[in-house]
Amino acid sequence: MTYPTDAAVQVRSAGPPGDLAIWFFILAELAVFGAFFATYAFTRLNHVELFNTYQQHLDTRAGLINTLALITSSYFVVRAVVAVRCGRPLQCARWLWAAIAMGGVFVVVKLFEFSVHISAGVTLSTNTFYMFYLSLTFFHFMHVLLGMVILSVVALKAGRGDYTPAEHTGVETGASYWHMVDLVWLILFPLVYVMR
Repeated sequence: MTYPTDAAVQVRSAGPPGDLAIWFFILAELAVFGAFFATYAFTRLNHVELFNTYQQHLDTRAGLINTLALITSSYFVVRAVVAVRCGRPLQCARWLWAAIAMGGVFVVVKLFEFSVHISAGVTLSTNTFYMFYLSLTFFHFMHVLLGMVILSVVALKAGRGDYTPAEHTGVETGASYWHMVDLVWLILFPLVYVMR
């Protein structure tokens, strides 16, 4: 049996990749994050000095490492989708495990950041900036963990050969969710860590 090469792979459906239900979930999640970001931006406008002062206490290098980790993981997920479309489920699984490993880098770095702030006595009630910082980053952190669980299930199924070029909706569904997690971080990082 022959399968298409990477160059010949094309999207096979007119709709969005993956299961349609995941897109309702993704849109709902993006709406929640969007409201959170808008509230953050509005509050920041009224407390510019406070936010600027405490943003300087954030570890921008850790945020940058996490940005690179998630971008890399999204690339690995793209390669996994291409692999399964080309009839290479084991290669798909390997790419997914690599993406999960990058997610693990994000988790470790974020836990280190959280531990530094908590050991310094920072809580949700410390001030308005830290309330937003901890809420936003922890909410996103939980999405990363959920995404890693989803990708792990998909990787296990791919490793068993459960996906084919004709039927790999599960891979595209997991990939779509993971890209949403990445996209949210690409907004969160500059908004919370960088913008002054």
